[in-house]
Amino acid sequence: MRHVYPFSAIVGQDEMKLAILIAAVEPAIGGVLVLGDRGTGKSTAVRGLANLLPSMTAVLGCTYHCDPASGALCADCVRRKADLAGKRLKTVQLPVPVIDLPLGASEDRVVGALDLERALSQGIKVFEPGLLARAHRGFLYIDEVNLLDDHLVDLLIDVAASGENVVEREGLSVRHPARFVLVGSGNPEEGELRPQLLDRFGLSVEVRTPNEIAQRVEVVKRRDAFERDPDAFTATWAKADAKVQRQIQKGRERLAGMTVPDAVLTRAAQLCQAVGSDGLRGELTLMRAARALAALQGDAVVDDGHLKRVAPSALRHRLRRNPLDDTGSSERIERAVADLWGS
Repeated sequence: MRHVYPFSAIVGQDEMKLAILIAAVEPAIGGVLVLGDRGTGKSTAVRGLANLLPSMTAVLGCTYHCDPASGALCADCVRRKADLAGKRLKTVQLPVPVIDLPLGASEDRVVGALDLERALSQGIKVFEPGLLARAHRGFLYIDEVNLLDDHLVDLLIDVAASGENVVEREGLSVRHPARFVLVGSGNPEEGELRPQLLDRFGLSVEVRTPNEIAQRVEVVKRRDAFERDPDAFTATWAKADAKVQRQIQKGRERLAGMTVPDAVLTRAAQLCQAVGSDGLRGELTLMRAARALAALQGDAVVDDGHLKRVAPSALRHRLRRNPLDDTGSSERIERAVADLWGS
């Protein structure tokens, strides 16, 4: 059995962990981008998330694990529903998928492949689902996302925008729902992310190598303990991980009833205007992230405190570069927050 390092055992990196939890509560946030030094727990945090996610209800036997309560069903589920003449589709509880997309993956492996030989010789349309199908209703993780081939970036942008994957080969066409939370990580020193893909991420997080000696020692001790006896280490942190899982589940339940006062929306718009955020995605992401944070914490109403906490991760990748100001994006946001709130 392959063990995954427990999410709760990660030392520090609070902004990264919070962003991932917010995305787990509110998938509409648009994904999480984690940029920073090598060996800072980026991949570890994403893979640890898989053990925290509550199970999901899916149509029994569906290749794409469609949500029976959703209107966005695949063609097979639509036919099954019609055949049942008003009866409910059979369902099953499944773990939420967290799928890795390797940098060297072929287009067919990502989007899926049509068997043209059988289609031409037997008249049967056979489709082999790809990684996008497996990631539907879950998370698609790309390590070193800034090094991803351009043609795959274009594919991801299209699917992320439409929520649907379309495969066309030699006059044959297959389409299926493909809605997932995109999570990317990378080292910015190895190359920049294309602006079109960068804009698709709801939250952007910066991670750094810890500066405190005590924290560095604790990271090494925990990693060594995990590698020596993964069963015992995982068992030690099982209770903490279970607590986070319950927090995610309760956050999702509260989310529908969360309200965002007009005063908070006004603050969000003022902040985006102050930092020069492009478009209106900044306001939308701020609202969704603040609402998800409030739900995660069990608060009844979204307030300025939630807004201030998520502002850096929601806006730092949306700022225009100012040639007259060499201040980093995080510092510019913090400065704008201080000016706006007077603190």
